[in-house]
Amino acid sequence: MAGEFDLIDKYFVRPTPSTILGPGDDCALIQPTPGKQLAVTTDMLVAGTHFLPDTHPKNLGWKALAVNISDLAAMGAQPRWATLAGALPTVDEAWIAQFAEGFFACAAEYGVDVIGGDTTKGPLNVCITAIGEVEPGRALRRDGAQPGDQIWISGRPGLASLGLAHLQDKVKLPEPWPRLCVGALEKPRPRVALGLALNGIASAAIDVSDGLLADLGHIAERSGCAAAVKLVQLPHLPKGESYDADLRRMALECQLTGGDDYELCFTAPGTQSLAIARIAAQLELPLWNIGEMIAGNSGAVTVFDPDGKPVEFERKGYDHFAAAT
Repeated sequence: MAGEFDLIDKYFVRPTPSTILGPGDDCALIQPTPGKQLAVTTDMLVAGTHFLPDTHPKNLGWKALAVNISDLAAMGAQPRWATLAGALPTVDEAWIAQFAEGFFACAAEYGVDVIGGDTTKGPLNVCITAIGEVEPGRALRRDGAQPGDQIWISGRPGLASLGLAHLQDKVKLPEPWPRLCVGALEKPRPRVALGLALNGIASAAIDVSDGLLADLGHIAERSGCAAAVKLVQLPHLPKGESYDADLRRMALECQLTGGDDYELCFTAPGTQSLAIARIAAQLELPLWNIGEMIAGNSGAVTVFDPDGKPVEFERKGYDHFAAAT
């Protein structure tokens, strides 16, 4: 059986052209671009909490890195480097090879050097640290929104949560939604190009990992204001006469509270609407104006129906410790 360092050398040591010293020493050595600030993020994915234990390892490899790159995208940072640490219950080289294939495919697509990490024996989990670069003073933060700013969301939030519900047999999705939703769950696309394009345009931003309402609430709280979301302005998800009321309600809940989307939610002054429309066209990515920031209780997020009446939801998003109680 291959040992720890043999596995690392065989599956996780690749060329690192943008790095002074990559894997193989006590530390990697990196050289930031002169004049740039570093943006650093870490995310852990645990089997049974962040992914189903039978998730295909190639998809898991992609997603493990993608969710960290998404955090860099939300800051308007250019991804550059990443480290990988993980625990494996057993040595399954076929599983490891497929995981590495997906992981390095994501790294190659987004221009990331994998510069080190660690392995150990234990319950299946992976922990990534990703590092990016951003111009000083240009990072997209959560604390810059102002009352009157428009609220925007990219793509179609809710697909990933619906995909999970489909895989767990909680809902039977009509075609072509199963392929779209499971794809969104297992192979998210970090919105790096959008984050970079929003520098100087967005007033605040966050990636949607725990649910749109919960993550928008983080912007509102850090910015000292409230948010108003309008149902009629949300992207379309499964609906229509052929879909029953339960599915339509679940789709709406997934869209607003489901999480695992890794779309970007951002705010911007109304004067930036034309610039945002140009970005959407250039990137061929739908961007939806779903409401506005308002004066009010810091962190409060209210959803309004077409008649202007508030709509209550039992939860705002995912909370690891609340979910465990």
